[in-house]
Amino acid sequence: MHYEINIPEFEGPLDLLLHLIKKDNINIVDININDITKQYLEYINKMEELNLNIASEYLVMASELIEIKSLSLLPKSDLEEDLDEEDPKQNLINRLLEYEQYKKITDTFKDLESIRKEVYTKEPDNLIQFKDEDTIIDYGVSLDDLLEAFSKFIEQKKLDKPLNTKIVNKEYSVTKRSIEIKNLIKNKKKVNFFDLFDVYNKEYVVVTFLSILALTRKQEIDIEQQGNFENIIIKEKGVE
Repeated sequence: MHYEINIPEFEGPLDLLLHLIKKDNINIVDININDITKQYLEYINKMEELNLNIASEYLVMASELIEIKSLSLLPKSDLEEDLDEEDPKQNLINRLLEYEQYKKITDTFKDLESIRKEVYTKEPDNLIQFKDEDTIIDYGVSLDDLLEAFSKFIEQKKLDKPLNTKIVNKEYSVTKRSIEIKNLIKNKKKVNFFDLFDVYNKEYVVVTFLSILALTRKQEIDIEQQGNFENIIIKEKGVE
């Protein structure tokens, strides 16, 4: 009759000890050093019977367990009890508790790795062909460039102390402000983007920026920028 004995693989002596403890449903802090030593040595003997190579770290742990067991059997004198020495059994328990935490974290990382393997990515496509023609801004100035310039303008105003503001009682609409911008550009032909925000209050600034976007979308003005981080110029349509 053929018998097959399977010896599970462990990542080290602490992994084996943790397996033996959990197999008996014992809390780590409540381990019986005699029982755990006996089970550990039985496992080592099985490995020897199967002619398996036993790593030196397993033998070192076996020696450590035997030493702890021997110390637990020896009576302690009053002098030894007064000595402030580290308890070898408690040291082993602390190492097992720490290893258990690392093992849990490792299992979590393995689960995350498995989830990540199910996610597939690809290089971004060039979507310029799908761009709405109505939102194209001439001379290489994009909507992002305008938004960035607008953000810089707001940040700059926040740093100005005191703020150079004007109080206006009238309300502004995008339609009205668009007409004002068109008339200004018609007279000057070219206007610096920041110069259009000549009044600094929330309503006026927002309406002015929306008006610039509206005129750009309708292709009633041209916008150009000579280079990165250079001033943005608003021009009358068709002006060089």
